[in-house]
Order: sequence, then structure tokens, then C-alpha cells
Amino acid sequence: MSDRRPIRIGNFSGYLGDRFTAIEEALAGDPVDVLMGDYLAEVTLAGLATTYRQNPERGGFVASFLRQLAPHLGVIAERGIKVVSNAGGFDPAGMAAALRGLVAEAGLSLRVAHVEGDNLVGRLEEFHAEGFALENLDTSAPLKDWGVEPIAANAYLGGFGIAEALRAGADIVVTGRVTDASLTVGPAAWWHGWTPDDWDALAGAVTAGHIIECGAHATGGNFSGFRTVPGIVRPGFPIGEIAADGSSVITKHARDGGMVTVDTVTAQLVYEIQGPRYLNPDATVHLETVQLSEVGRDRVAIAPVTGSPPPATAKVAVFAPIGFEISTMLFCTSPDVEAKVALLREQLELLLGDVVDELDVTALGTAAPDPATQWAATVPIRVIATAREREQLRAFPQAVSSLYLQGFPGFHHDGHAQAAREPWPRIDYWPALLPAEVLVHRAVMDDGTVIDAPTPSRVATDDEIAQPRHPEPEAAPPTGGRRVMLGDLAHARAGDKGGNSNVGLWVSDPAHWEWLRTTLTTDAFRTLMPEARELTLRRHEFPHLRAVHFVLEGLLGTGGSSNLRVDQIGKSVGEYLRSRYVTVPEDLPG
Repeated sequence: MSDRRPIRIGNFSGYLGDRFTAIEEALAGDPVDVLMGDYLAEVTLAGLATTYRQNPERGGFVASFLRQLAPHLGVIAERGIKVVSNAGGFDPAGMAAALRGLVAEAGLSLRVAHVEGDNLVGRLEEFHAEGFALENLDTSAPLKDWGVEPIAANAYLGGFGIAEALRAGADIVVTGRVTDASLTVGPAAWWHGWTPDDWDALAGAVTAGHIIECGAHATGGNFSGFRTVPGIVRPGFPIGEIAADGSSVITKHARDGGMVTVDTVTAQLVYEIQGPRYLNPDATVHLETVQLSEVGRDRVAIAPVTGSPPPATAKVAVFAPIGFEISTMLFCTSPDVEAKVALLREQLELLLGDVVDELDVTALGTAAPDPATQWAATVPIRVIATAREREQLRAFPQAVSSLYLQGFPGFHHDGHAQAAREPWPRIDYWPALLPAEVLVHRAVMDDGTVIDAPTPSRVATDDEIAQPRHPEPEAAPPTGGRRVMLGDLAHARAGDKGGNSNVGLWVSDPAHWEWLRTTLTTDAFRTLMPEARELTLRRHEFPHLRAVHFVLEGLLGTGGSSNLRVDQIGKSVGEYLRSRYVTVPEDLPG
């Protein structure tokens, strides 16, 4: 392991659609060794798969990345900064070629490499023939029982393909579906000379990568304490400083808005996890060992982090079209909102019930009593229909518009919003498992040289990666107290993993931890969130973070790209919980 100074990795994208000017901002900010951009969320992959299938000649990569990067290639070359991104999508080789064209036009000598091996859609028949069932991660059902034809299947690769490309002299590395954290692990492994058996160091890099992968998520964006964040109107992007032992410091560009605190880092640590064992292709991270400390303004240190061998299986994101959908937003005004929504539902079922496969009518919010304005009395109603065939949904626009003169009083829509006329594809998600040993993970250099990514000497057993079971706390029966909103004492952040939603709740004040831990039992959670009463819940505790974490199995159906919830990927679950009232002892401080 090297004795080099910590590598500084600056994020410039957390998803497809993030701030376009981020690369420019990062280059104008504090020095970094590597610029890292993440574009490929599960929902993004679903949409990109559809676009690629319809227009393969347009390429399956994130074209906007080329426009982001092109004006800054000269500065990147001058400063010797490396660039790593998964914007290659379904065609990293095509994106690498396009980037080489931009480099040549600029008269530069930057070397561009790509990582391949994640795209498995062409190997599915081979896997079936060899007896690999690609079992669903949540249901254990074999892929052959899905009943639809996949259009995309991509393995979540680790960081060593990126590391090998950088070791071979690449300046820019583009990938397809690697794990989000791999975009940080790869550069750190290259910089410090790690091997695939350096599990503690790799686990530390995975942890740092998990925190900075979502951009401003770590600097105050989407943070339940947003009112305390300076410059929240335009929060800056994070930087991870990763040392040779895997310990790290999370910070940000000093000139930019936002902040980095123990709470903003905790928010990202509990985001989109399945429990204390955070499984990654390069290491299994024991998140319960993570400790955070503020070591300066906008500087949070992470150490120690315990790692162990990675799982023997790789996760594969499989997508398939399952039909079409169409939706619109209507509005009703009090009084009698409940009756008006019921009438709308009944009328639409009469018109469409025998035509479409699913029809969902959801009222959002409630009207204020004695409303001061018309808008305080107005409730939005989201109407969505799905069908296996596009033609089944052709009647939807006319059915909705036919109710203006025969529906509930005050029936209207936003006259300034374009009405939905054409259905759009509905894509379902299948999180599969595949033995990692069958993957072909490699870097491809600009001269055609192919370098295989190294693998660890051993992988974990099932027992080593199993999530720990934490006993339910023995909460004392309530003996009185005061009622407060949970959000007055606790922060929260929620995320999605396929059909599961997760939410972590934590307290900043150590004096509140025992109360939070004993209050947020599984039964109490079901009371706070009635939608979860019939779901399987998994509960975990993170004492170092003063956090209680829940996984809500199946809240999101089979995935964000296909379920009909208005909060499609569960991002507001945490804020909903914070809005609920709970009982606290009279003597609880704060």
C-alpha cells in the first residue's frame, strides 16, 4: 500500500439531469485529482434502455456528458486531472470514440479508455443454458418465469476496471453500469496501489464513494435540515479525500454554497442501503463500524471502516417492457372533496374499466378548513392508466375530457399544461443475481489493448454477507409526556432499491438517541406509516450514527420504473414520517 497523500475526488453529477454547469464549477473551485460523474440510476437505465431500443443509431450513452466536458478538455489536460464517469450507459465504447473525436478536434493528447463487461443482454441465453437462473433478488424467482422479453441486462461492476485503465495511462475513463461507489473506488485503488484483497481500504473507499456519488446530497441537498444550510439555493458539489488506509474526509469547494456536517454525511450514509452490510463488488462494507467526526469547517472524517470479502454473486439490473401508461392531473375544490374524487373514480371506471388493465385515481393532500384562497381549497388528483397494448389507452384522453360538463362541480385541469395524448412505454425492473466469476470485466485502451480487471483471492460466504438481526427494543409503556412532531427531533432520508424503499432516521443530539431507539420499534413504525402495515419490514440500528433504519419490502412494487405510486421512488417517505407526532418524556431535552 502506498504512502501517497490522500487522493481528492470531486463529484460533478449525481444523476442524469443534475446541474449542467457542475464541471465548470468544479474546475473553478478547489483543486482535485479526479472528476467523477454518476448518471445511471435504476430509473435512468430503464428510460435509457427504451430510448436506445427505439433509436439505436443515436447511441446508448449520455450525450449531454459530451457537451458538458468538451469546453473544459484543455484545462483538464493542463492540470493533469483524470475524469471518470458511467455516462457510457449501454455503449461505453461508442462514448469513448466520441470523446476521442472531441480530444482530436481540440488538438490535445488526452487518452480515453472504456470499461466493458457489464452489458449481459446478449448472454442471457448462454446463462440459461448453463443453469444460471438469474434469481430475483427479492423473490428468488428465476428470470425465465418473468413472462416478458428483457431489453437490457447490466451487471454492477466494481472499480478495478477503472483502476487498470488509469494505471495504463488513461486520462478519461467511461463505463457502463458499475456501482455508483465504483467510480470512487477505481481512482482510489489506482492512486494508492490497492489490490482486490485490501478489503478494509476498499470498504473505506466504497463508503466515501457512497457519500459523494449523489452530488449535493452530501452538501445539504435533499436534507431534512435544509433551512440551516447556507447557500442552499445552489449547493456545491462534494469532494472525497481518501487516504491510503481507506479513511477519508468529506468536504466541498470552499467558494460554493451548502455545507458538510456529520448530519449531511449521515443522511447519505443511510440512503439506499439494505442494512449494515453494504454489498459491493470490491468489498463488503460493515457500515455499523463507521464513525464520523467534524475535523474542520465543512470537513467530516470517516474512520474506521471495516471491510470483508465481496459477495460471490453480482447484481444484475434487467429491464423489460411490460406495456404502456398514460396519466393526467386534475383538480377539485372543497367542499365535498372525498365525494368528488369518488365520483370521478366511478365515472372513469365506467368509461375505461373494461378497456385498460389498471386505473388509479389518487387525491393528493387535503383542503384547508375555511380556506383563505381558492388554492388552499384545491386538491390535485392524479389519474393514471396502464395497459399491455398501446391501443388500449387511446380512449383515455377522451374519457377524461368528456367529464368536464358531467363530472363533479368545479372539475378542471391546469389549462397551461400540455394535455397527455399519447401513451408511453412502461418498463419493469428485475434485480437478478449471477455468479460474479462468469463476468468478463475489463478495460479497453485507446490503442485496443484489453486489460482484465483483477479479482479477489476469495469471496464471502452467505453467512458473512447476511444482514444482522437486531432485537426489538423493550420499550417502556407510555406514562405520559408531551406530543411533538418527530421532525422536531430527528432527521430522515429515504431511498429506493428496486421494489424496496429504505429510510434512515437519526438524531443529532446524543441525549435523544436512547429515546429514538426505543421509540422507533417495528410496531411503532407501522403505526406511523399505515401504508407499511402489511409489508415486511426489516429494522436495524446504527449506534455510532444514532440512527434507526428500516427497509420496507415491496413498497415500490417491483421497482421505480413501473409502480403507480405518485412518490414513485419513495423519496418523501422520510419527510412523511417526520411530519407525524410522537410522545416524548417531559424531561427529554430539546
